[in-house]
Amino acid sequence: MTDASAERRTVVVTGAGRGLGEAMARRAAADGFRVVVAELNEERGSRTAAAVRDAGGEAEFVPLDVADPASVEALAARVAAAAPVYGLVNNAALANGVGGKEFQDIDVEVWDRLMAVNARGPWLVARHLLPLMSRPGRIVNIASDAALYGSPRLAHYIASKGAVIALTRAMARELGERGITVNAVAPGLTEVEATEAVPAERHALYAANRAISRPQQPDDLVGLVAFLLGEESRYLTGQVIAVNGGFTMH
Repeated sequence: MTDASAERRTVVVTGAGRGLGEAMARRAAADGFRVVVAELNEERGSRTAAAVRDAGGEAEFVPLDVADPASVEALAARVAAAAPVYGLVNNAALANGVGGKEFQDIDVEVWDRLMAVNARGPWLVARHLLPLMSRPGRIVNIASDAALYGSPRLAHYIASKGAVIALTRAMARELGERGITVNAVAPGLTEVEATEAVPAERHALYAANRAISRPQQPDDLVGLVAFLLGEESRYLTGQVIAVNGGFTMH
């Protein structure tokens, strides 16, 4: 267990039905947290929560569309019964099938939808859960190293994840005196379902330019998230940490 005092504290993980979100939810449960699996897809979310319980952890599935304010309000109402909320992992995002067009060719509707989920969503969830959060508390926002590298034909996704990075710093400034840390993790191209449609040339770009050349897996990320949720990260806030095998270095 990362922190002995973490037992039965509640951590909300958005987009926890598959991929990175599922891996982070499983790790949080293994570290002793009660996990709220907040997920748009009911089948996936229920499956993750069941898997956590089968492994001896405590988990509840709550349906969530981070782009819908009413859905976020409903999430807050559901988890209020288990308040205080110790941790929030803002992971839900549109990532699969979003690339391929140069910035001037992206449709306005597509841009707005992606920004509503990826940029506004983390703010909206944090906004509604903040009154329920304990002091100390932890918020971890999942960004992307694409916002650090500037990958081509991905402008709306990069803009949304750049917004997550900026939001992280703003929230950290405002919440520090309340004992809540806010940090961002920027994963590289990870082998999950959401990246199966990523063009082969982008996979080749990462493979050729990583310092650690092997493909990135979800388990490469969860340890850092566990640390950021734990007691030992209590003096770390406002930071953006890239986990991508050295594809970007800053």
